Amino acid sequence: MYTADTLSPLDGVINVDGMRCPCDIVVCRHDRQLYVADWVIDCIWRVSVDDKSYVKWLTESITDRFAVDSLSLTSRRLIVTSLLPSRSVRQYDTTDTQLLCDVSFPGYMWRVYHGVETTHGTFVVAHRGTAEDEERYAVSELFRLCHVC
Repeated sequence: MYTADTLSPLDGVINVDGMRCPCDIVVCRHDRQLYVADWVIDCIWRVSVDDKSYVKWLTESITDRFAVDSLSLTSRRLIVTSLLPSRSVRQYDTTDTQLLCDVSFPGYMWRVYHGVETTHGTFVVAHRGTAEDEERYAVSELFRLCHVC
């Protein structure tokens, strides 16, 4: 662990028993929690930076075989991107794990690598596949036309 302002090392290490393959991490300054994507077991670990406790916060049964790949965080909303098999980005409330939004992509976007929420409620995604060329890499803004659960 390091301080956010000076990047000075802090005392202590956080060990998460059961974590197999962490592939991305974000921190929420509001609740002082780390959210760690675990690619192998398709879950997100929620880890307290204060007491170093942890829990499988989103599990495979909640994510419906949605392969957790990358994370971003806006306020108290966690954006989860799946490389495969799904072509969507999901938005969860960090206070209660509620799925807020599941944004599907056009058929030509066949690989989605990362997504973020903008301040005006749209999503920007890095992906492969455009309407002109299925092999082209691109960044696109998607409007908030999504299925709300």
